[in-house]
Amino acid sequence: MLEMWEKPLSPEETERLINRAVDQIKKRRLEVPAILFLEMHKPLAGIAGHAAVAFSPFLMPLFGFKNVDDYSQFLSKRENIEMLIRRIESKDDGTQEASEGAS
Repeated sequence: MLEMWEKPLSPEETERLINRAVDQIKKRRLEVPAILFLEMHKPLAGIAGHAAVAFSPFLMPLFGFKNVDDYSQFLSKRENIEMLIRRIESKDDGTQEASEGAS
């Protein structure tokens, strides 16, 4: 039987999850809605992580055990959400400066 949250996320794994999420958000050009959503739901970060565990039987067939386990641990810590928001904002600022310089 697979155990959820068996080992805590390492800083490298947390960084990998943040980079992957930011890349997907940037690819779809959803920086502003993502920041708005994350800021609004930051107080509920712990609940979101535990909800992912509760709904894991429904999420695992769609996303796989490793992804559900990693992101549920990631979402359970408020500081991870803050790091994700800052990373989206910093990457967003960099692309705007690059596009303004090209104009």
